[in-house]
Amino acid sequence: MKNIIVTGGAGFIGSNLVKALNEKGYENIIIVDHLADNRKRNNLAGRKYVRYYDKKEFLTLIERGEDFKTDVVFHLGACSDTTETNEDYMISNNTVYSQKLFEYCIRGKARLIYASSAATYGDGAQGYSDDVFELKPLNLYGYSKHLFDKWVLSTISRPPQCVGLKFFNVYGPNEYHKDKMASVIFHGYTQVKKEGKIKLFKSYRKDFKDGQQKRDFIYVKDVIKICLFFLENGGINGIFNVGTGKARSFLDLANSVFKSLNKQPQIKFIDMPESLKDKYQYFTEAPMNKLRQIGYKEKFYEQWLHR
Repeated sequence: MKNIIVTGGAGFIGSNLVKALNEKGYENIIIVDHLADNRKRNNLAGRKYVRYYDKKEFLTLIERGEDFKTDVVFHLGACSDTTETNEDYMISNNTVYSQKLFEYCIRGKARLIYASSAATYGDGAQGYSDDVFELKPLNLYGYSKHLFDKWVLSTISRPPQCVGLKFFNVYGPNEYHKDKMASVIFHGYTQVKKEGKIKLFKSYRKDFKDGQQKRDFIYVKDVIKICLFFLENGGINGIFNVGTGKARSFLDLANSVFKSLNKQPQIKFIDMPESLKDKYQYFTEAPMNKLRQIGYKEKFYEQWLHR
């Protein structure tokens, strides 16, 4: 039985991963997170694990040389707030913390599967190839993730397996605690139920009409399948896109939400905050050829909104 660490294990993707690991028979799991928000604690209900550590306590322990006899680390913990402006905090929490965990994996010969992000691609001017090295993220979150990706690629010594997963727009169960960082789909459902309408940002680019901004939305259970694929294929290394390969417009998304709730569409386009205008991604779409080339064959179902 493998000994597994899941950072961010009480979070959105992490709690879904722990559930899936339990269903596969894995229970020797250490969860690392920060439970300042009691709503995240609810994500651990029914999960089986041997120990929980606050992220600061865990970092202190591994810096002191603690060996948890780990086989695999899923590093999913990070501050994912794309509006955060404290650079020192983002670099310390996202980049440096990841480097410390990377070094722990080298010392203990543990495999590392970590979360990168499509935010590293910025406005997409450099493309969305997971082979691209020089990118220009639009926000500190993307920058902190990009710094770690670059650092990993520049290192000589690495864990037995090192996989970076560039998550695109993930949605699904257990994201209610993310507030403004929850998916557009989550916010859409919430707004329709409370107000009977959906609010979408206006476009400030001539090449995109209002509502035609597009993202690659992927259901969290499809993301978990990819995580488990790398767990089961320990000889594969690299950085991989994790999306569906098909972008969908926000307007299409909004209409689908109304359809799923049997309601007539009521969509209001609102002004975008000034602080977001130069940091907003108008289009993302994940080329999935690299993941397919290593043997991943699972399909991404078209009935994505009705799960």
